Amino acid sequence: MSGYVLFQMWEPFRQSLMKGHLFYIEQARKRLLSQFDGIEAEADKAAEEWLEKSGQHFDPDRHDPGDFYEAANDVGIEFYGLLSDMREQTYLSVVAGMFHEWDKQLRNWLVREIQHWHHGDNTRLQVWSANFGQIADLLESFGWSIRSKEYFRTLDACRLVVNVHKHGDGKSLDELKNHYPEYLDDPYADSGGSFSDPKYRNHTHLKVNDEQFETFSDAILAFWRDVPENVFDSQADNVPQWFEKAIIKDRANSQQTSKT
Repeated sequence: MSGYVLFQMWEPFRQSLMKGHLFYIEQARKRLLSQFDGIEAEADKAAEEWLEKSGQHFDPDRHDPGDFYEAANDVGIEFYGLLSDMREQTYLSVVAGMFHEWDKQLRNWLVREIQHWHHGDNTRLQVWSANFGQIADLLESFGWSIRSKEYFRTLDACRLVVNVHKHGDGKSLDELKNHYPEYLDDPYADSGGSFSDPKYRNHTHLKVNDEQFETFSDAILAFWRDVPENVFDSQADNVPQWFEKAIIKDRANSQQTSKT
């Protein structure tokens, strides 16, 4: 195919993006997520330490040993619960950081490529402010059927997970319930019944397990691998309206400036 290249994914740059992503995942596991591998043992230790400390005040004439052991057990359960919550929040924070970095890298690449053949602040700002669906529309206008890819569905789920993590209840939660309820923990999974319906879940049920985290990571890698090496002007003949309007506005501004 011949013509003018509008967007180019230089192979060394593609590899650097993927390498940076893998480094993020590796270090997140090593420095953050691995800290929660032994929380059961830590909870047991917390209970033992409480029992040892409180045992100094034990009076066999006034105290029931069973009460002390029960209280120690409660301490262990509470400690485990708090660490579990922290683990869930850490996973979600790592996912958010991973997604936001991918999103920024994608938009930055688009803007840099556009600046090779078009100059104007309006188009640049529109690319940075466009929503996920609008960016997908732009990519598909290149002839890249991104919405048909499995990794797109995973990235869409990741986007919603990150939004719910940041904003709580709202539109993104509703979309997550309807399309990807597997990311909302079901407290009634064992008992079943009507209360297991996703409509009863809210942002506090948001949860990403290790397998899902890995799936998100793999989707980002699959995306970068799939970016076309070259997009020619002959392929981009039906760009989204928001992008076309931004280009036209920049050109009008440029013409106006040249007249003054």
